[in-house]
Amino acid sequence: MSNPVTISVPEGVPFIDISREFDAPVASVFRAHKEPELIRQWLGPHGYDMQIEKYEFESGGSYRYAHTNPEGEKYTFNGVFHVVRENEFAIQTFEFEGYPDVVSIEAINFVDLGNGRTRIEAHSVYPSQEGRDGMVESGMAQGVEEGYERLDKILAGS
Repeated sequence: MSNPVTISVPEGVPFIDISREFDAPVASVFRAHKEPELIRQWLGPHGYDMQIEKYEFESGGSYRYAHTNPEGEKYTFNGVFHVVRENEFAIQTFEFEGYPDVVSIEAINFVDLGNGRTRIEAHSVYPSQEGRDGMVESGMAQGVEEGYERLDKILAGS
């Protein structure tokens, strides 16, 4: 059984917090966030194809990728990795190009729980309450949950 995802959308502030535990060591979870060929296998909703134009998970790196749903609709995202500390932490920007000018800043902690277990703690800050609410209403929770279910399968095989 998969570990549950906790998504917190606090009232009155433009934040989203996501927490999820994995039955895998922190180095494996970090690697699955770092390597483009692994990211492509798990990030996003079930049934979507992912094309990566650029993915540099390192301090000062950037990314741009697109998800295409089964109906052929394309959703493109981009951002910059400001800080990446191996097996520990990352700060990035995140922008959905279909909703331009709403760029969030995301901090992701990779927490070593011991005994080969890891927790991801992500905190996203949006420029406005409306921008945050738009992300929540976009189906973000489903994409996060389904992506992490696929990540579990990748981690079980590593």
